[in-house]
Amino acid sequence: MPVKISVTIITFNEEKNIGRCLSSVQDIADEIIVVDSLSTDKTVEICKSYGAKVIKHEFQGYGQQKGLSTREASFDFILSVDADEELSDELIKSIKQLKGDEPKCHGYTFNRLNLYCGKPIRHCGWYPDKKLRLFDRRFTRWSEHPVHESVNTHNELNIAHIGGNLLHYTCQTINEHQVKERKYATMNAEKLIRSGKTIFIFTPSFKFFFRFIKTYFFKLGFLDGYYGFVISKTLAHSSYLKYSIARKEIKRQKML
Repeated sequence: MPVKISVTIITFNEEKNIGRCLSSVQDIADEIIVVDSLSTDKTVEICKSYGAKVIKHEFQGYGQQKGLSTREASFDFILSVDADEELSDELIKSIKQLKGDEPKCHGYTFNRLNLYCGKPIRHCGWYPDKKLRLFDRRFTRWSEHPVHESVNTHNELNIAHIGGNLLHYTCQTINEHQVKERKYATMNAEKLIRSGKTIFIFTPSFKFFFRFIKTYFFKLGFLDGYYGFVISKTLAHSSYLKYSIARKEIKRQKML
């Protein structure tokens, strides 16, 4: 029996991206579920123009929002994409082939190609960036991490890899990336604070240098030229902020 796929997307003020995303899933989606975090632009209007079912829900973390979108779907096979992502022609073809017959696997992974200021980034640890985004919800669930969420599975599941790239328009400007990483650093710091780990005075600086060296040299970021350097430095600063914010808050709590 041919498989039906629910495409799920979470949004917040994505009017610049969402049309491109929705257009790319039109040929493979049997329904589109959008969980919107109370956008103030034309995001919801654009989604409805593509026939999407829109659920307005205050943002509670990426994992929670995606979990809600999965639960609201009509079909068990879920294709989860972000508003700033687009399916490549090859990936669309691969998914169409899967839809033609009873699925043989519980989930399917594919590569994500990140575009930074319009340039494909093939190093820095950003490619192939394999993602599990097409899955049977009866055997999987989203993690509840507020950031860097993922689909949880167990070893007994049959997972296959399919061809094609998920194109991720990650940042249009360097400043946009810096703002995003500061947001991630704050969210990750909160998780670190809850863990109760000891953070020494030198830890933030150590994390900065370690992340930069890892990304720029070990992950071959230098092969991506100028943007490889910028990405490496921005990610390193995000690591610094994460541990610096957490250390200050833990110190403040101890003084109360």
